[in-house]
Amino acid sequence: MINRVCGRGHAQSSQTTIARPVTCRGIGLHSGAEINMTLCPAAIDSGVVVQRTDVAQGQGKIPARLSQVVDNQLSTTLGNRFGVTVSTVEHLMAALAGCGVDNVIIEIDGPELPVMDGSALPFVQLIDRAEIIAQDAPCKAIKVLKSVAVGDGTSMISLHPDDALSIQFSIYFDTPLIDHQALSMKLVNGNFTDEIAAARTFGFIEDVDRMRAAGLARGGSLDNAVVIDGARVLNPDGLRFEDEFVRHKILDCIGDLYLAGAPIIGRVVAAKSGHAANHDILTALFADNQAWTYCTLDDRAAEARHARLPIHAVA
Repeated sequence: MINRVCGRGHAQSSQTTIARPVTCRGIGLHSGAEINMTLCPAAIDSGVVVQRTDVAQGQGKIPARLSQVVDNQLSTTLGNRFGVTVSTVEHLMAALAGCGVDNVIIEIDGPELPVMDGSALPFVQLIDRAEIIAQDAPCKAIKVLKSVAVGDGTSMISLHPDDALSIQFSIYFDTPLIDHQALSMKLVNGNFTDEIAAARTFGFIEDVDRMRAAGLARGGSLDNAVVIDGARVLNPDGLRFEDEFVRHKILDCIGDLYLAGAPIIGRVVAAKSGHAANHDILTALFADNQAWTYCTLDDRAAEARHARLPIHAVA
C-alpha cells in the first residue's frame, strides 16, 4: 500500500494494545484439537500477529493481513512462507475490531483458533479482562473514497464512502427458519458488543456428516454452533437473536475486513457474501489507489469505534 495520510482536523486518537496477557483454552471448530491461546500486548504499529508456539522457532509468525490469506472456503485461514497456517481467525478478528484493539500478539499452540461458543463474545470478555490501553502514536484508519464492488451473480459485496463503518447485509437460505434476513447498522457507540458479538456460527444437520468426512467440523457441537434441522433449531436454548444468522454473517464480515490492517471507514453493502467475497472486496479496494486513503482517527471517530470497555491511559 502507498502510505498516504490525511488529517481529520480534530485531536488524534491513539493506537491501542492490551495491558496484560490473558489466556483461554478451547476446541478448534474444524480440527477438533484442544487449543491454548494467549493474547499478549504488542508494540506500536505491530498490528495483529498470530504466533504459533508449536512449530519450529522462527517459523510461527503469521501477520493477520489480507496478503496472508491462504484459504477462505468455510473460514478464514492465514499462512506464511514456511507453510505454517492458522484457521478460523474471523471471530477473534471481529472482537479485536469491535473493541478497537490495534496491536496484539495471538499466541496459540495449534493450527486453529479456539471456537469457544461460536461467537465473538468470549473474545470480547477476554479483551475486557486484559484491559485496553492507549499507546503514544496516532491510530490510522482506511477511508473509502469511492465505491468499489465485486460479485459473481450469486453473491455481491461493495464498499462506499461513509463517516464510520456501516454494514447493510442480506442473506437467503432455502429453509423456512432463515429464508431472507437483512440488517443494516452503523458500528458506533459500542454496539458491536450488544448487537453482533454474541451471534453464533451456524450449520445444517444434513451437512454435518459430509463436512466431517472431509475433515471439517470435527469440533462442532451444540455448544459452539447453531444447528438447523429443517424448520427447527436443535440447540436447547434456541436462538440469541431472532435474526442471529444475518448478525453472524455481519460478524464474519467485520472480522474479515479487519485483515486490511486498520479499521475501515466506509459503508458495506453485501448480499449472500461469505469469506471469499469479503476478501475480494478488500483486494478490489486496494487495487485502486483512488478508492482509498489512510487517515488518522480523531477522538470522536475513535469513541464511536470502541466497544464499551474501559480504555486506560498508558502509565
